Amino acid sequence: MEKLIIFDTTLRDGEQAPGASLNKAEKLEVAQQLKVLGVDVIEAGFPIASPGDFAAVEMIARHIKGPVICGLARAIKADMDAAYLATRPAARARIHVFLATSKVHMQYKLKKAKEEILRLAVESVKYARKKCSDIEFSPEDASRSERDFLFKVIEEVINSGASTINIPDTVGYTEPDEFADLIEDIKNNVPNIEKAVISVHCHNDLGLAVANSLAAIRKGARQAECTINGIGERAGNASLEEIVMNVKTRVDLFPGIQTSIKASEIYKTSKLVSKLTGFVVAPNKAVVGGNAFRHESGIHQDGVLKERSTYEIIRPEDVGFTGTGLVLGKHSGRHAFSQRLKVLGFKLNETQLQKAFVRFKELADKKKNIFDEDLITIVEDQIKTVSETWHLDNFVVTSGSAIRPSATVELKKKGKHFIATSSGDGPVDACYKAIDKITGIKLQLLDYRLQGVTQGKDALGEVGLKLKSGGKEINASASSTDIIEASVRAYINAINKIAEF
Repeated sequence: MEKLIIFDTTLRDGEQAPGASLNKAEKLEVAQQLKVLGVDVIEAGFPIASPGDFAAVEMIARHIKGPVICGLARAIKADMDAAYLATRPAARARIHVFLATSKVHMQYKLKKAKEEILRLAVESVKYARKKCSDIEFSPEDASRSERDFLFKVIEEVINSGASTINIPDTVGYTEPDEFADLIEDIKNNVPNIEKAVISVHCHNDLGLAVANSLAAIRKGARQAECTINGIGERAGNASLEEIVMNVKTRVDLFPGIQTSIKASEIYKTSKLVSKLTGFVVAPNKAVVGGNAFRHESGIHQDGVLKERSTYEIIRPEDVGFTGTGLVLGKHSGRHAFSQRLKVLGFKLNETQLQKAFVRFKELADKKKNIFDEDLITIVEDQIKTVSETWHLDNFVVTSGSAIRPSATVELKKKGKHFIATSSGDGPVDACYKAIDKITGIKLQLLDYRLQGVTQGKDALGEVGLKLKSGGKEINASASSTDIIEASVRAYINAINKIAEF
């Protein structure tokens, strides 16, 4: 069997998507789940980008053992120094150096000739190699580079110590056949290519990131760079779950190739990244979308009931869909609750378990039937990665078709109680204005999303917010059977989050 290395860049390229900013604690939470998922390499960030990025990469390197922890760097000594220092605590560290090789990038961005680019590529890899034994080199915009020049750069950086050569389709320009030909040409024209792993990093500008990645794998690429849910700059990156499940499902096209991904953790990982970034997964998204395993047509339903494989090539449970079967009720005890969470893949300490159980009992008093999806949501809500500076004590709203909505909100901070009343365009707006009065923090609301976690009139409603504060975009969410309460809690979570950046 041949190993396909899964290089996850959710925390670097994925987080570069506008509005996807995560704080340090959230990045660590994602990294921990990526480890459970079984990714081989975690590109934890771009350490030189900011002190916050450096600190996050260093924290992940210190706490996440198992996967290689990678830091991105330009072909600049200060960048490589920062990547080295940030990843140094890792049991297995990698420095990922990139330098553009396409004519358009060399002429307009770098303003350097080919000879200078080749020299910089060689010198940077040699410099990084003195600091770290695992060096990856990316000729940025490789798919639009002159091939003879690209071959020469690759050959020289391998001679200089690079053990992974990543071929980026930086702007998502290439078609699958074209990209496959490029990988084949690299194998045939770079004499020392067998000394390095060929990697691919594809963007989705034309909707072909996964197709291009798979075409490259069939031609010998053995590392795929991807993100959870395909998030990333512009139209995003190749989707990890789609690459993995293609290789797993189409063994006839990928014979002898396997990954270390624990497929049953895919859905949970997708949901976590969606929740923390605020990027909702489209219902028709392959593998992890809400409709991925739903059959509306009577013909399809009949076929699936008779033989699943008639219309399902992946079983829902293969990627961790739990379904919405009734599992617990108001009389369920702590032991049953704990056991069900273990089945769902949660490993909680005593404090977390107690906090989640209290929330479960509160929900059970309001909602007759508790489903797996409810449990997943309340546990994720309660195990917060953000410290609660402000805590909701109580709120009262007055609203109707003939009166102006108003709200009174009571918050608690460090044991002290604060109260304010305000009116607004609706009950949620009134609550937000009352909270602004108390905290003195005014956030600009960019997006408000409400979705039911399960079906039914008493369904748990999850509110997701995207807000702006001081030029920084913040995502926050909360859930409740009362959508106004969920809205208020999400807004308070956003205010608490500001201090984490």
